[in-house]
Parts: sequence; structure tokens; C-alpha cells
Amino acid sequence: ARLFVRRKCMRRYTPLLLTAFVAAFLAVLGTVYLGTFADKKGLQPGKTITVYTTLPVEQAEMLAQEYEKSANVRIAFKAMGTEELSSRLKKEANKSGADLVLASRQVLEPAAAAGAFVPYGSEAADSVSDALKSEDDTWVGVWYDPIVFCVNSDYLALMTRIPSTWEELAAYPGIRIGMTDFLAADAPQQLMFTLAAEYGEPAAFRILAGLHPKVVQYVKYLSTPVRMAGMGEVDLSIAVQSETLRYINQGYPLKIVYPSDGTAYLLTGMGLINEKSPEARAFMDWLLSDEAQLALQRENQFYIPANQATLAYKMLTGKNLILFEKQPEY
Repeated sequence: ARLFVRRKCMRRYTPLLLTAFVAAFLAVLGTVYLGTFADKKGLQPGKTITVYTTLPVEQAEMLAQEYEKSANVRIAFKAMGTEELSSRLKKEANKSGADLVLASRQVLEPAAAAGAFVPYGSEAADSVSDALKSEDDTWVGVWYDPIVFCVNSDYLALMTRIPSTWEELAAYPGIRIGMTDFLAADAPQQLMFTLAAEYGEPAAFRILAGLHPKVVQYVKYLSTPVRMAGMGEVDLSIAVQSETLRYINQGYPLKIVYPSDGTAYLLTGMGLINEKSPEARAFMDWLLSDEAQLALQRENQFYIPANQATLAYKMLTGKNLILFEKQPEY
């Protein structure tokens, strides 16, 4: 009888004991977590920078984590597409919920014209070429990615003449070309629009019409044409430099040839919204530094910094690189 009573009592109090144990465990876990979070990177409540961006989520998170290692501030990125961000900035006007914007040139220029940004001036920004920032410093370029001729090294060794301009490449006989589809990514679209701005539409479409029969495949991703050139599936790819350098660092037999008449490029820049935030200005200075570029390179992302005073600029800028001066109007 006593055994029956004891078992009955245990059944009655077991749920209470389990509940108490779980509550105690969660309390201890919460205390440890909060303590760890408070100590993590020296972050303090209230010091948060909100950044609207068109960068890929993974890239934005990596930059945030790298900056938080050395700064007593938290970076809260809000990633959007180009059209969504442009619409958001236009809708919010001067009442934006962000401290700054890190986005493509296509977003920055119209937003600056609409008065979304306040001037940002610094020693680092002063070292950025005038072609990569606005005249009034309402937006400043951070890095850019030129479009290059990515040539298979074995094929290059057999060439009697290397095509050095867009028209020469379009007229070069027997060459197999790889490139990304114009509807699949910003880079080929930027190339088409920039060629039209630089040479006029008739000449631009004549170049594209010359290239078209030589294109083995229009692919979906920026990396695919580079891989195809490295594997010998094509002789030359029209590709962004960042992907070409990534594959070169992985041992693929590739060489970069810069078009001697100039080339298009993708520009990422930033605009300051909250002029009363010293933390936002400090983060912008960091983005223009070698530290930010080293963080990108550790992730195999090789962009040319807009700040010409950095070591990364000297390392990644080819001596024959010429950028088209005329910017397309979309």
C-alpha cells in the first residue's frame, strides 16, 4: 500500500518537478547567453547603424561581422533589390529609417538627385576619383568591378594577334566566346547600355551582332563563363574581373586582357542619410579602407577599391585598365 501511495505521489509531482527543472535550466541558459552577448565584441545597447543595401545577404553579413570585431557598434543591414530600394528611398524621402545606403550606382544617383543624402567628406573619400563619386559628395564610390576579356592561357599562347578592342573582338574569326545572358545579371546589361552611351546605339548593336555568332552559350551566372574559359570549353569569356581573379587564385589557366578602348564596370557606393550619426561616418570610412578590402578578399571577393590611396587598389588595378567615361541613362 505504501509503495502504491509513493508511486501515486511521484506521478502527481513529476510534471511539477520537470517544469521547475526546465525553468531553472532556461534561466541559467538565458543568463549565460545574455552575458556572452553583452561581452561579444564590446557591443553596447543603442549603438546600431541601419544600412539599406543591394548587396547579397551573405556579403553584407560578412562586412558587418568584420566591422563589429573592432568597433563598438552593431551593423544592421536591410537587403533589397534595386527597384525596391529605389522605391523605398523615394517613398521615405527625408524620413528614412536608415543611417546610410550601400548600393549600386543606379540606386545612388537618382536618390542623391532627389535629396536623400547629405554630403559625406573625409580624407578617404577625397582619394576617390571624381568619376566614381558625385560632385557634391552626396554619394561616394566604394569599389567597382570592371568587365574584362577572360582568356584561356593555352589559347592565348596560340593567338597571332590578341583582340584589344570591342570591335576587334567582334570581328575576330573562329573564336569561341562565353558570356552571361543580358537578362540574367546586371553586368551584361551594364555592358550593353554603356557601349550604347559610349559609341551610340547603332555602333553598340553592331558590336553585339558581331559577337553573337561566336557566343557558345549565354549562361545564367557571372561565374560560369569564367569556369568555361578555364576548362577550355570556350576560348575567351566576357566576364567581370572579380570572378576571373577568383578562378585564377584557384589555379585555373586564365589571363586578363583589358579592352584598350575602355570597358564598362559595376560600381558600388554609399550615401549618408543620418548626418548626426558619427558611427555611420566611421563605418563609411572603414568601407573605404584596406581592412574592408582584406575582409572581402578573405572571402575570395576581389573588387577594385575606389579609394586610390589603398594598397588593395595598387594590387588589383591593371596598368592597362581604362574605364568608359560616359554613363548610361536607364
